[in-house]
Amino acid sequence: MEASNLSKTTVKSKWPVRETFLPFALPHITQVEIDEVVDTLRSGWLTTGPKTKRFEREFAAQVGAPHAVALNSATAAMHLALDAIGLQPWDEVIVPVYTFTATAEVVVYFKARPVFVDVDPVTCNLDPAQLEKHITPRTRAIMVVHIAGLPAELDSIHAIAKAHNLPVIEDAAHAFPAEYRGRMIGAISDLTAFSFYATKTLTTGEGGMLTTTQPQYAERATMMALHGISHDAWKRYTAEGSWYYEVLQAGYKYNMTDIAASLGLHQLARSTWLWERRRAIAQRYTEAFSSLAEVQSPPNPAHVKHAWHLYMLRLHTERLTITRDEFIKALAQANIGTSVHFIPLHLHPFYRNMYQLATNDFPAAVDAYRRVISLPIYPGMSDEDVEDVIVAVEQIIAAHKK
Repeated sequence: MEASNLSKTTVKSKWPVRETFLPFALPHITQVEIDEVVDTLRSGWLTTGPKTKRFEREFAAQVGAPHAVALNSATAAMHLALDAIGLQPWDEVIVPVYTFTATAEVVVYFKARPVFVDVDPVTCNLDPAQLEKHITPRTRAIMVVHIAGLPAELDSIHAIAKAHNLPVIEDAAHAFPAEYRGRMIGAISDLTAFSFYATKTLTTGEGGMLTTTQPQYAERATMMALHGISHDAWKRYTAEGSWYYEVLQAGYKYNMTDIAASLGLHQLARSTWLWERRRAIAQRYTEAFSSLAEVQSPPNPAHVKHAWHLYMLRLHTERLTITRDEFIKALAQANIGTSVHFIPLHLHPFYRNMYQLATNDFPAAVDAYRRVISLPIYPGMSDEDVEDVIVAVEQIIAAHKK
């Protein structure tokens, strides 16, 4: 299936638009990944080993980062990033309120405080204009999230961080293989956390990667990812290793396995095609929806390369007779799977109660949340699948526009 195959097709009039359910997301696994996993199983080396180390090297080379540490999740990567900078209880970390809980919960692990900041109303990324007023003497880092794979405005954020001598940590769970002004995400900030969850552009089933520009951060993360054991402990089962090891810190169990790395190596090799297919679907959606006054396609500014992990369609609900939730139900009736990204963190009971937050504290995030729908966008979708999504959206709008 080539990325260039998408084209306009005849609009369907039947309802539902398809007979089988189209899932919101599916991984794209080929025989080459399956063969590599089988090879790993037969090798007898299932946990962290040579394929994990190779995956680290190849991923670092791909994004242009000096150092990469393979882990079992992006959450682990963000946790170790904060550990690397020495976060302490009662410290503060700037966090955009429009994100998945992992971005903030890793701050809570340290008994530190996530200080929430509202987002840009168009991009849903951290709003640099609101950032500086939230910095206090207790602030120790700025966490940046690239929502849907759209890079945040890193120049402005880095300028503010530099003025206050603060490290920038990127939550790039959505952002492989995104670029900002010609540089790949993962090579720009002090520390960057990637996700290889099942629905991401590059998947290892569960997994993550921490990239960094600083060798001391990489060394610390490598050690802490495996119980605080000396960093070459995995070699103790090879001919060049020794049974002896030392525990240098009380660490965690965050290491990636060679089984997961086997998937990652071939996903990485195919990542250009995987991204190109996502981009082609996004372009077709945007082309189709551009004439509809009731919806707004996601932004795609020229100075960035969007990863297109998500396609977040925004509804102008004031021009419709149904709510966002009713629109989602209608898509489900059309056999189209969808999701919503994200529920702003201050609306969740834990954060609302812990930090005494009110719904109207972050108006841009709340407004976006009430309007957005994430449509299916993944390489395994056929051109017909894409057209089914478009037709379903068009027919729902036609039936419910004011």
